[in-house]
Amino acid sequence: MDRNTLSGLLLIGIILVGYSYWTKPSDAEVEAMQRKRDSIEQVQALQAEEEAKALTEEAQAEAASQANDSIPVQNDSILQVQNQEKFGLFATAANGEEELVKLENEKIEVFLSNRGGKPVQVRLKEYTTGWGDDLIIWDQDSSNFGFKFVDGNRFLNTEELFFKPSATEISVEGEELKTLSMKLFAGSKDKYIEYRYTLTGNSYLLDYTINFQGLADLAAQNANKVDFLWSLASPNKEKSIKTQNMYTTVFWKYQDDDSDYITETSAGKEELEEPIDWIALKQQFFSATIMSDAPISSEGAFVKTVDLSEQPDGKYVKRLTAGFPVMLSKNTVPSANYTFFLGPNKYDLLTSYDRGLDQQIDLGWGIFGWTNEYLIIPVFNLLESLNISYGIIILLLTIFIKIILFPLVWKNYVSSAKMRVLKPEMDVLNEKFKDADPMKKQQEVMGLYRQAGVNPLAGCVPMILQAPILYAMFRFFPSAIELRQKSFLWAEDLSTYDSVLELGFSIPFYGDHISLFTLLMAISLIFYSRTNMQLTPQSGAQATQMKVITYLMPVMLLLWFNDYASGLSYYYFTANVVSMLQMFVIKKWFINEEAIHAKIQEKRENNKVKKKSRFQQQMEDMAKKRGYKLPK
Repeated sequence: MDRNTLSGLLLIGIILVGYSYWTKPSDAEVEAMQRKRDSIEQVQALQAEEEAKALTEEAQAEAASQANDSIPVQNDSILQVQNQEKFGLFATAANGEEELVKLENEKIEVFLSNRGGKPVQVRLKEYTTGWGDDLIIWDQDSSNFGFKFVDGNRFLNTEELFFKPSATEISVEGEELKTLSMKLFAGSKDKYIEYRYTLTGNSYLLDYTINFQGLADLAAQNANKVDFLWSLASPNKEKSIKTQNMYTTVFWKYQDDDSDYITETSAGKEELEEPIDWIALKQQFFSATIMSDAPISSEGAFVKTVDLSEQPDGKYVKRLTAGFPVMLSKNTVPSANYTFFLGPNKYDLLTSYDRGLDQQIDLGWGIFGWTNEYLIIPVFNLLESLNISYGIIILLLTIFIKIILFPLVWKNYVSSAKMRVLKPEMDVLNEKFKDADPMKKQQEVMGLYRQAGVNPLAGCVPMILQAPILYAMFRFFPSAIELRQKSFLWAEDLSTYDSVLELGFSIPFYGDHISLFTLLMAISLIFYSRTNMQLTPQSGAQATQMKVITYLMPVMLLLWFNDYASGLSYYYFTANVVSMLQMFVIKKWFINEEAIHAKIQEKRENNKVKKKSRFQQQMEDMAKKRGYKLPK
């Protein structure tokens, strides 16, 4: 490098250094520039932080969206695993939406649920409740119907699983017959449990079949039986829940034997000990009955009732339950066949099925039941065919019964007339032996009866013979669905009480209303009893007892019958009135007491040497043992 170049570079360097020094900022200017730089850096930092935050939130949202998209898949997987563990072969039938399928004909409407494949509601189309609503004998809110069985180590209940129905609605009329299939698939279209419901037109019967299609191994695993549980709460349908409670219970019929039932007045549980033909969840006028083609096994079978009538809502009367094993055939398609009766407890209708279903109508035991079956019901049906008012039918039925009982009434009245004409002599004996030993007095009285040819028990025998009819009517009227919702005079429904006045308060043992037919019955009974006392005069302690009974019995019946069927009270009222009319007519035109007295005096003369009756001889023997001397 030459001198000139070097000198030039040196000069430039001096100029640059000098200029730098000359333009150097002061300390104050340096501080101001630093503050400005710090502010810019802070703003940039905040901007960067906001941008980072926005990016983070966006990323989180995107990540969350991706996570949410994967949750259903995860939940489905978890649910599938849970269902597989819990339901095994039937895991695919564990979920679904409940839907109802309707079966109907002219008489019944049955709703089935795909959840459990079961009936959940039964309506009788020809009947209504006491207040005009649809009459439901089996409702969804309070019923259970299902089978329990095992699959490996799992206990399964069909009520928890969803069936596939073959149709959404089936309706039949006349002679038509249709079948609805409900299938519970076991993971394959070839393996399922099938319920088949077959309904015929104009019928109260519903056929029910269970099939294990392709599941013979499962059936064998359960020893070819499944446990069946059926339970429903009887809905309140009538005016008196108290009366319904008296006639609502579970009936069943043993194979080749009579029926049995849980006593209506007490709730309880009973184990069934013999093969069964049918089980009825019986309500007062209606029932749901299951009948089996083959005898129902009693192994583990039971029935149960629980009283619900005291619940505040008053919606149900009793809970009725039946449980028993369903035996499956050992064919390649194990199956079982049943038939439901879902209808009214009408005697002739139940009898027509020839399965003994009429035995659930309690007509009374022994002779009382026979009286109803062979006398009262046939006559009632005959009068019903005349198509007249049921109040008139009851009146005609009363007159008919009084006519066939007239020979007994006549015999009773003649006996009373004999006792009545002997009353003066009886009074003499009572006065003569008022302070004597009762046995001595009784012997004198029996001596008078023997001489007069009077049997003091002659009036009791006709009354005893009338008792079966009186009690038969007591059982018949509360069970007669023919009287249900049939009105007469002020009674709106002859099958329940006829309230003419609501008291607004409750009287113990009586109730909160006044039933007029019951009141009339009690009054007529007082007059009838007094008439009987006049016709058959009594004296002493016996007369006092009769007076007590005369007034006590009507009061007891007034309390007892106030909630009973007005048709029953009306029958007893008319029976008392007709009986008093009979007595009046007999006394007025058919009985001559003077002639009876003359005949008695004649017999007294003839019977002085007549052989004593066994009863008289026994009385005299007892008197002799006590040391009494008998009159000759």
